[in-house]
Amino acid sequence: MRGFLASSIGVTCAAALALPLAPPASAATTTGSATPSASSTPARGTDPASVRGAAPAEASVPGSTQSLPLAPLGRDRAAGAAQQGVTPRDVRPFSLVGVVWDDPAAELHGQVQVRTRATATGSWSDWQELETHNADHAADPGTPESTSGRVRGATAPLWVGESDGVEVRVRAESAPGAARTAPEATGSARHTAFPLPGGMRLELVDPGDGAPSEGPGSVPGDGSRTGALAPQSAGSAEAAAAWAANADLAPFGAAEIPAERQRAKPYTGPRPSITTRRGWGADEKLREKKFVYTKKVKAAFVHHSATGNNYRCSQAPSVIRSIYRYHVNSMGWRDLGYNFLIDKCGKIYEGRAGGVSKAVLGAHTYGFNSNSMGIAVLGTYSSKKPSSAAVKAIARLTAWKLGLYGMNPRGKTYLKSGGGNLHRKGKNVRLNVISGHRDGFATSCPGKKLYGKLGTARSTAAKYQGR
Repeated sequence: MRGFLASSIGVTCAAALALPLAPPASAATTTGSATPSASSTPARGTDPASVRGAAPAEASVPGSTQSLPLAPLGRDRAAGAAQQGVTPRDVRPFSLVGVVWDDPAAELHGQVQVRTRATATGSWSDWQELETHNADHAADPGTPESTSGRVRGATAPLWVGESDGVEVRVRAESAPGAARTAPEATGSARHTAFPLPGGMRLELVDPGDGAPSEGPGSVPGDGSRTGALAPQSAGSAEAAAAWAANADLAPFGAAEIPAERQRAKPYTGPRPSITTRRGWGADEKLREKKFVYTKKVKAAFVHHSATGNNYRCSQAPSVIRSIYRYHVNSMGWRDLGYNFLIDKCGKIYEGRAGGVSKAVLGAHTYGFNSNSMGIAVLGTYSSKKPSSAAVKAIARLTAWKLGLYGMNPRGKTYLKSGGGNLHRKGKNVRLNVISGHRDGFATSCPGKKLYGKLGTARSTAAKYQGR
């Protein structure tokens, strides 16, 4: 995705936001069910030779988040230093990484790089960049979700696969037009840097093997770790409500909503198969209990998750569980931000809870969440083409869901802006019924290569509707 110089206008897709109150900066914390151990042992394959501040070693507990405070790097030890990070260290196994900070309105002008050590091989990866601007994926301004006091600023998360070592470095970007100064120690000139956001923390998410769960039977394994999810336990009210929201489309507690063979009515495409939240192993106790709805679904915004393309389709449930935890536990959202997710094999997954056929209010396109839905294709598509299966899945999903609300996928519609960097609050904006994230907010999401396929998705969706 983007390189070092990230502008406040050129943003990208992927979600971010809050953690409850952070502990003191000197402490590492774990959210979820993991409990730190008193002992610590070095992980194998350590590189570099000296690993400082190793976290206690213990068996991975399914579904947890390790939160490590960033500290100044180099000679500048002051708060707000232009370089901050986490030195190389052993940690409990994790698969997704991101960086959060206290103020969701604060922009991170700079570069965030991470490298990780694979659990299976003990080898360290090359440095990888995280998308630094994430405010474009968020609840609309002034809504209860955005003003909860729990929301944080964040980078996009990155899927790295199961890892047990990490190092991160954040370098502030030079402020444009800043005066050049000559440090006495070196005599060299340098630019004044943008200040880094306060309270920066590294979030390491372990998706676990699926939520222990909430009803009879068991959730099918996704092949990402043990190949089988934990047995289901007695149902929770949250899980029962999530299941009931889809009860008119599938048996109570089903892991998958079956596809329809024919159109339900004129100009409504046949429903595609959809993996439910139970199917990908959502822990329903993480999210807020209630559902929030808007009036209708007039448009679909297509995103990419910006989590990278290094995942197998069998790992997609783990990727989604990780994004879910990052959105809720790390960023402070009430639930997963997207209404639907699609993997590179074209499989469709239920996102935010409340019913796949209903007008569920999401947190996907800042300023345009009302009367719309958000679809995220798992991966990063700035330079890589999306699969034909993923594009076809966008068409199948939109032909059905938009058809339920009488919308033509090749048509135009008007949505009222809730505010943002592209359209002022209250403005009625004319948009494609199937739009890219960048049409509602100045961002590079859903990536140039995916954005270029939206015309194909529109025409194909219209054909599925019989237009």
